[in-house]
Parts: sequence; structure tokens; C-alpha cells
Amino acid sequence: MTAHSTDLDANTAKGEAFCRRVAALGADVALFPEMWNIGHTPCPSDADGRAAWRALALTQSSDYVTHFRTLAGELDMAIALTYLERRGEAVRNSVSLIGRHGEILMTYSKVHPCEWDWEAECEPGDDFYVCTLDTRSRPVQVGTMICYDREFPESARVLMLKGAEIILTPNACDLEANRIGQFRARAYENMVGVAMTNYAAPQENGHSVAFSPICFDDHGHSLDPLVVEAGESEGVYLAEFDMDKIRAWREREVWGNAFRKPGRYSMLTCPNAGPPFVRPGARR
Repeated sequence: MTAHSTDLDANTAKGEAFCRRVAALGADVALFPEMWNIGHTPCPSDADGRAAWRALALTQSSDYVTHFRTLAGELDMAIALTYLERRGEAVRNSVSLIGRHGEILMTYSKVHPCEWDWEAECEPGDDFYVCTLDTRSRPVQVGTMICYDREFPESARVLMLKGAEIILTPNACDLEANRIGQFRARAYENMVGVAMTNYAAPQENGHSVAFSPICFDDHGHSLDPLVVEAGESEGVYLAEFDMDKIRAWREREVWGNAFRKPGRYSMLTCPNAGPPFVRPGARR
């Protein structure tokens, strides 16, 4: 989708219309692009603009969230709803996974905000979460990460270690071959299905995309794991994951957590950044 800037009512109405379209296709969950309530509108640099932008932040009890909770129950479909969220005095870039009965299953805040730009205004999230999504056919273990999170292998890795079978990823940036390649790798190396929703052109460039972790057939021949890739225009795209095949793949193949050596990875938790990766203002 493309957004109506910070017009909350217009974004709510458009989001609902797209949810109804995807529900008619039989979807188990609708996934929004990043910070849908404000259309991923950047935070201004001046003090007045910054204060006005922060005032657009919502809580989990705001009408916007309540509206989509009611809609999820009506449609019998889960909704991964994104918004600029207020947590006390802080604001966060968040996604709430709303179950098909209207309950909030979990709320995740982006752990890796783009701190070299206006998104430094957002407080980083505290952790990565996985929950059980009760679909109409079966329960599925679902995790979430947001945009820049997917460029860190650790994000998807932690979600895999916590049991994620599918990772939902709201996005708001140019999805070109390198970023899409990174996302494909997250599915392959963690043996999880991944699905990402981006803003359509001209706001971003579309190319919302989903990958299966299954990359070889029974004879060892390479498979294309692409499930679906959108074009640049607005539209509804259904990513179908065969959970029976994915679960069988996860039980027998060699990636994911099968042969890891976590005792050798202590450097991964070192908080220090050395040259050439020192950046002023980076938060650890």
C-alpha cells in the first residue's frame, strides 16, 4: 500500500479495506508495512515539528488498535498491525500481532532503529518475541522483526532459537536485489518461512516478498524458495506456506539449530564496536 501521510483516519480506512480484500482470499494473517498509522512519515528536525510528530504516537489502547482488534474478530483473521507507539515518555516503532479472535498476542518494537537518521528518535526494542498464532487450520509459531532488523543475522537467528516457524517483517525502504537476497538468506539459514510487506511506489518501490526455507528437492536438486514477490504497484498478494512440508524440512535438514556451536560464539555478545565500525550516537 501507499499511505496518506499522517492522516490517521484515511490510513485506518485504507488499511481496513485491504484487510477485507485479503480476508476474502482466505488469508490467515494480514501484514502491514512499517509504521502504518503515520505512513512512515519522518520525524522533523525542528523542535516544534519533532514535538508534533511524537504526539502522533499511539498506545495499545488507542482507537486505531482497538479498531483493528475488532476487525480481526469480525474477519476471523489475524492482523500484524504497525504503528508509532508511545511507551511512557518514549516512542517506538512497533507491530502488534492481533489474533483472529481480536486479542493482542504480542507487541514487538524494532530493536535496530536506523540511528543515523530521524529514526534515532525511536527507543530501541528490548527483545525479540515468538507467539502461537491460532490459525483456522492449526497453530503456528510466529515471530516478528521490522525492516533494518532483517539486515542483522542475529535477529532472525534469535527468533528461530525461540521457536519461530514463520517470521513476519513490516518494511519501509527500497527493496533492491541485495536486501531481498539478505531476506532470502534469513529463511535458508534458519529454516523458517519469511514474509515482508513494503510500501508501494512511489512511496517506496514495493516488491513485498516471501520465501520458503525449502531450497532443495528430495534428490538434492536446488529449488527456488520464492513464494511470492509483488511488483511496484499497490495490491494484495497472498503468500502460501505449506506448514507440513516446512515442518518436515525442519525436522530432517542440517541448518537452523541442528549443528550450531554456540560455545564458540562468545564474541557475538561483545558490546564494543572497533574500527572501522565506530559510529557516533550508536546505542548498544
